[in-house]
Amino acid sequence: MPRTMTRDLTTGNPMKLVVSFAAPLLFGVLFQQLYSFVDTAIVGRYLGASKLAAVGATGSVNFLIIGLCLGFCSGFSIPIAQDFGAKNEPGLRRHVWHAVVLSAVISVLLGLAATLLCKPLLRLMNTPEEILDASASYIRIIFAAIPCCVLYNMASGILRALGDSKTPVFFLILASLVNIVLDLLLIIVFKMDVAGAAVATAVSQLVSGIGCVIVMQRRFPILRLQQEDKRLSLSTAGKMLGVGLPMGLQFSITAIGSVMVQTSVNGLGVDAVAAVSAASKLSALFACVFDALASTMATFAGQNMGARKLNRVNEGLRDAAILGTGYCVLAFLVVLLFVRPLLGLFVDSQAEAAVTDMGAQFLTINAAFYIPLLFVNIVRLSIQGMGYTRVAMLAGLFEMIARTAVAVLLVPAVGFTGACFANPAAWVLADLFLFPCYRRVMRALRVKAGAVAEA
Repeated sequence: MPRTMTRDLTTGNPMKLVVSFAAPLLFGVLFQQLYSFVDTAIVGRYLGASKLAAVGATGSVNFLIIGLCLGFCSGFSIPIAQDFGAKNEPGLRRHVWHAVVLSAVISVLLGLAATLLCKPLLRLMNTPEEILDASASYIRIIFAAIPCCVLYNMASGILRALGDSKTPVFFLILASLVNIVLDLLLIIVFKMDVAGAAVATAVSQLVSGIGCVIVMQRRFPILRLQQEDKRLSLSTAGKMLGVGLPMGLQFSITAIGSVMVQTSVNGLGVDAVAAVSAASKLSALFACVFDALASTMATFAGQNMGARKLNRVNEGLRDAAILGTGYCVLAFLVVLLFVRPLLGLFVDSQAEAAVTDMGAQFLTINAAFYIPLLFVNIVRLSIQGMGYTRVAMLAGLFEMIARTAVAVLLVPAVGFTGACFANPAAWVLADLFLFPCYRRVMRALRVKAGAVAEA
């Protein structure tokens, strides 16, 4: 069967493959962050620092719930990438069908539960009373639209598993443009306040998801399901959940630590919440390179694992590390030189001097630790791509422990400065686990490969 638009990462120069595969992914992640960035910038500039804080206060609980869904989507794409690398087309289609069904069920259930519980969660997080209603208004819409978010991420995950990193980017660009137009229209013209930003995000995600599905149906013959492919199997569903659940829990376990940090920041007042919100959006923009390299390594490791080419996994990881480290140095220099003008995109630096000062401190300290963040991303996703999602999940546990310790011990002792070190502490502790973990995984796979060869 023809493999139109698919891409085989099991042959060719690893560095060239990593660069060529990551480049469109980077544009995709940049545009994905762009509409989140624009949401925050428009809210901060047109609605003020208190509404910026209201949106920012939802960040960690958003990560907690949405991250669970995205983890499932990432996990479900791993068997698909492995089947593609192994040239197992019937198995690939079977896994695609189960991924679609499971994603639909999970997104609807989580969307309903999270929508009903969002305000109690915000109260539990010590959200300042003056921004509580606005925060709830924003996050309730985001949670209700979880199926839209999952639609795009599941479809794009399947496309990337087949080696197509360009199609998701095209629709993310379209979604970003839709989001920006709707932000301006709903917030400035129709005066919908922070709810307008949430509606704009939901609609843009729906547009990108539908676009990816249309392309999958029309241009990928390998994904044209036969009737026998649509037979639900408990064993296959169990296998998919066995990969997806640990990745979903990894995101959520990591997010628990972020919730603890957000709770401690909420106790420092609205200015602190606004500062962390603005600085975190900028940091997420700088981290797009890490996300692109991580997604690349998940597909690269998955396909080469399926083809039993373990040495290529090492080579790909090495090349991703070289590229990423150079970028980390450059990003830190940019932050040092331009941190205050960048924060000025969100708040008036003169009118909101306290917010700007705290935001600059937070972003600078985080940027100094981007190299550990790089390795958290590429090493963990390499391990996950090879199918060891339960092992990689433990890295999220270490991140949670570090952030919780900072929130409980450091923030009460030294205030806002302590909160600035929550992410760096999490990244370093996760790396201390991931490096030896990766070596153990590769050793186990080589032993297993040797046993299969002997048999």
